[in-house]
Amino acid sequence: MFILLFFNIFGYKKENNKQDISEKMGNIHTSDYGITPKGDSIKKYTLSNKNGMKVEVINFGGIITSLTAPDKNGKYEDVVLGFTKPEDYFNNNSYHFGALIGRYGNRIANAQFILEGKAYKIDKNDGPNSLHGGKEGFDTRFWNIEVLKDTKFPTLKLSYTSADGEEGYPGQLTTTVFYTLTDDDALEISYEAETDKPTVVNLTQHSYFNLSGNFTKTITDHELQINADYFLPVNETMIPTGEQKAVKGTPFDFTFTKSIGKDINADDDQLKKGKGYDHNWILNGKGLRSIAKVYHQETGRHMEVFTDKPGVQFYSGNSLDGKFDTKTGGKNESRTGFCLETQHFPDSPNQPSFPSTELKPGQKYQSKTIYKFSVKKNIG
Repeated sequence: MFILLFFNIFGYKKENNKQDISEKMGNIHTSDYGITPKGDSIKKYTLSNKNGMKVEVINFGGIITSLTAPDKNGKYEDVVLGFTKPEDYFNNNSYHFGALIGRYGNRIANAQFILEGKAYKIDKNDGPNSLHGGKEGFDTRFWNIEVLKDTKFPTLKLSYTSADGEEGYPGQLTTTVFYTLTDDDALEISYEAETDKPTVVNLTQHSYFNLSGNFTKTITDHELQINADYFLPVNETMIPTGEQKAVKGTPFDFTFTKSIGKDINADDDQLKKGKGYDHNWILNGKGLRSIAKVYHQETGRHMEVFTDKPGVQFYSGNSLDGKFDTKTGGKNESRTGFCLETQHFPDSPNQPSFPSTELKPGQKYQSKTIYKFSVKKNIG
């Protein structure tokens, strides 16, 4: 009897210890993902919160390969576009699915700029312009990922050091990004960067969202609101003209809630240039604030975006071309995903009237963006 009692007591304690360890380690799971053509071993990190929401991140490009959000029935489904095979991220991610973008998100005219009197030529990868940091921007780089301990919520620390002259940019830039998944179903993204020479920096995240959870469906039925009274018109190569145009009375007015598809095919010169929406909105207010809301009526899914950046690039997925399978079957056709890329304005290094993107030695670039998910009856 004594021996049986002994084993019952200590066996029970041992079982409890295993359970405790599992819970403490269970909010971030690490697994093998694939090998890049350069021979880098890529890992996948899965963050989970108490509700069952999950975010999957790989250390190639800091890419978010999956993010789940609840529908009106409490079902969590993946709501970000992505590939079905690891090698497609490594070789063919011209869409920048889910990637961290740098050094400079968006476009720089004629792939050149002048900084402190010196001219710099950067990689020309978008017609005459440079886009998203060049052909081998941050979205193609191997990021060091550290699982942070003793944090309130599961958090990954991603680090990458860009060499002086990489893709033509001056200065060695050390970049750190934190992905945090909170218990109120929010993905928080915090950016930091430091340089040893004057340079320009514009970091962002390039996830495509489709709140229906079905990636063959277009996002034109999603209802969108953007807290911005002005946007930046562009020229034929998608570079801002310098004008800051009022959205009122144009298809670019999302100060009130409307479906993305309501005006997307309007007879408008700017929509024709972008083949839909692919423009920067000048956000109202300063500091960390709510800048956009998206609602999908059929599923009840709602996403609210917060940022301290001055602008957001709303892209309606116009150039998705059906070349790849989606994670839910079918193909990623045009407008089956949208992006809300929080950032500084495109071509800021060449446009003195725009907020500066210059970073000097001794300064620290810091910014934060939050994508918060919930279920709503409407977004009013």
